[in-house]
Amino acid sequence: MKKELSAFPLGKKNDEYAQYFVGQSYLAPLSLGAIPTFNVTFEPACRNNWHVHHAKTGGGQMLIVIAGEGWYQEEGKPPRALKVGDVVAIPANVKHWHGAAKDCWFQHVAQEIPGTETYTEWCEKVSDEAYDALSEVNK
Repeated sequence: MKKELSAFPLGKKNDEYAQYFVGQSYLAPLSLGAIPTFNVTFEPACRNNWHVHHAKTGGGQMLIVIAGEGWYQEEGKPPRALKVGDVVAIPANVKHWHGAAKDCWFQHVAQEIPGTETYTEWCEKVSDEAYDALSEVNK
């Protein structure tokens, strides 16, 4: 296991949410205050399921890539390759997924944007076929 990828802690195995991931992820809470902030680490080829951060007003999620390479995709749009320094602003109520590149560890800081009546809906897994096809996408 990688011990250090960035200045942020690796965290513990993300067992609580393991059912929503393909592969192993790790979760390190950084702040549980007004803007909950977590460091999420993905082993190579790990990705989360399609999901939606619902909110009546406000809400959504912000990802800040701090180590490795990964992917982000919104439903109906092409996948986007991610590298250190990239920032992804995910609006509320948009179905999406994110995770590591096939051969690389990946870390992002995830911030939950405050809103009203917020909750996360976890959906289907990103299929192996769809994920494997990412190697064909030009990074």
